[in-house]
Order: sequence, then structure tokens, then C-alpha cells
Amino acid sequence: MKRIAVWSAAVFTVWAIAAQTQSESHQEAQKVFRGEVSDSQCALNIHSLTRSHQEMLKSKSMGGTATSCSLYCIKNLGGEFVLAAGKTVYRLDKQDAIREFAGQKAKITGALDPKTKTIHVEKIEVEVQR
Repeated sequence: MKRIAVWSAAVFTVWAIAAQTQSESHQEAQKVFRGEVSDSQCALNIHSLTRSHQEMLKSKSMGGTATSCSLYCIKNLGGEFVLAAGKTVYRLDKQDAIREFAGQKAKITGALDPKTKTIHVEKIEVEVQR
């Protein structure tokens, strides 16, 4: 009976250490990303030479704002929401939660999957312009 108690305590201790280590590494993986919540069509240069909404807004073919352009491209051209951070474009999970930030500068807290360049969004907020 003592053996079972000792083994149980040892297994529990190892499990607790592993859970704490995983939790700490998850917290360390959290990072802040800043950029514009855009659509993949414009941000990945599918129909935009500047990787922005600039050409589309001039033509007014997809709306008159970055928000309307993004929403049009998502709905009608098969795009998805991305974060355009300079020349880097990140995919975003939780597409439904991102929708309200379309076309806006945002600060996103999350963990990056470097293989897929996808941010696993934990928190998103509008970036206040200074």
C-alpha cells in the first residue's frame, strides 16, 4: 500500500511540474503584435501593388474605406482577415472575433505559430493613434 502511495505522489508531482512548465512556456509565448487588420487579398498583394487598400480606395470599386474594402474582399473574393505589420503579414485565428476590427490599426496579444505565421489571438484592441 505504501508503494502505491509513493508512486501516486511521484506521478502527481511530475504531472504538476509538467503542467506548470507548460503554463509558463505558454505565457512566455504570448507576444504583442501591432498593425492593420486587413484582408489577405490586399495585404498579400493579390490585387494591390502596395499591399494596402490604396488602389482599391482610389477606384472605389470595393468601398470607400479600409474597413469596407476588407469586408468586401472577405465576403466576395474569398479573403480572410490578417494582420499587416509593415512588410510582414500574419494569419489570424478567431476570424469572427476579428471582424469588428477590419480596416483598423490594432494591438493583438497572442502566440505565434512560426510554421504557419498564424497568431492565436488572446486579446485584440484598437491601437490608439498618438
